[in-house]
Amino acid sequence: MAAPSDGGGVLSPRARLAVTAGRAAAAVSRAVGRGGGSVIGGRVALMLAPDVLGQLTRHLDVALVSATNGKTTTTRLIAEALRARAPVVSNALGANMPDGITTALAGGSDATFGVLEVDEKYLVGVARAVAPKVIALLNLSRDQLDRAGETRMLAERWREGLAGTKATVIANTDDPLVVWAASSSPDVVWVAAGQEWKEDAWSCPSCGDVLRRPGDDWYCNQCGFRRPAPLWALQNDHVVDPRGSTWPVRLQLPGRANKANATSSAAVAAVFGVPPQTALKRMGQVQAVAGRYDVVPFQGREMRLLLAKNPAGWLETFSLIDPPPTPVILSVNARGADGTDTSWLWDVDYTRLTGRPIFVIGDRRFDLAVRLEVADLDFRVCRSVEEAVRLIPPGRIETIATYTAFQDLRRRVGNCQ
Repeated sequence: MAAPSDGGGVLSPRARLAVTAGRAAAAVSRAVGRGGGSVIGGRVALMLAPDVLGQLTRHLDVALVSATNGKTTTTRLIAEALRARAPVVSNALGANMPDGITTALAGGSDATFGVLEVDEKYLVGVARAVAPKVIALLNLSRDQLDRAGETRMLAERWREGLAGTKATVIANTDDPLVVWAASSSPDVVWVAAGQEWKEDAWSCPSCGDVLRRPGDDWYCNQCGFRRPAPLWALQNDHVVDPRGSTWPVRLQLPGRANKANATSSAAVAAVFGVPPQTALKRMGQVQAVAGRYDVVPFQGREMRLLLAKNPAGWLETFSLIDPPPTPVILSVNARGADGTDTSWLWDVDYTRLTGRPIFVIGDRRFDLAVRLEVADLDFRVCRSVEEAVRLIPPGRIETIATYTAFQDLRRRVGNCQ
């Protein structure tokens, strides 16, 4: 494969060597069964050429997407919308740290646009490296408590790091932490995408006073920090654009959160010259994202696979599952990619599952069992998904899992009929 063009030349010899070595490392990783190679390939390339990210994006118009929840889906929706104009390179499978982003970009020689999801902690560094045209900021909430900084500190890091950026920032006006972070940028497009989870933003990120939240509004009486007026908004099943025109949102992806993701995605696409009617029509073609929302036949049942990594994600997921008495399997791990601290389980309102059979699996099934017992819910702890499914009559099963538990389920359920 030819080295990616930079629009006026090619990669430097050092960067070309780094990309080649990274591809070789990734191929070896796949050959020996150690994974897909996206992490090791990019890590090798960055070790050999620390500026390779910037070189790989010199010929691209780049959009970065960062948030605690919804990054992968929104990245997929934006990429689909921009393909109406030109080829796109994207880290579609969610490898969102610099090494995974590097691997994704190394194969994008024919692309015009780069659409990249970025882990919240790495956003500022990646933005400095790739000089994006657009940065989309969706939300901030507690996640991976053992290693992620407190959300207000992360918002402050974004605010300082993105101050003066030349990118157009698309920001969720309903999340005070996102507004605080984006307000240092000179070119911000505010989107009313909604925010059901509010537990991380009751105090003003500017002065610390308690925020007032009448209806959908929010403001601080002490310092005057308040919700900016949006240019784009989600109203029921329609996106309202800056001209006041309304466009229907007809997604195959379920739930209010995905309509919110589509609203932000339409605002991003517009910066690249894709009109909302075209962008939303293409988003409607997306059926699943990295296996999320897939309905899989397994042992005579239909299992829908849903990912929920933190309290905000679980809250949104509860809102889209089928009503009782549809059974639900909950799977919780606490490995490195999940975060090893499971105390966040106590922030989730599991009483929303009342009235349905509940089955608990995963590495930390007993942690979750204690939480469900305190919530006074009926449940059954099982050693495996196979055991849980055997206890459930034929029909639909909703399956909700944390990150590595979700990957475990995809391997077990996705390979069996």
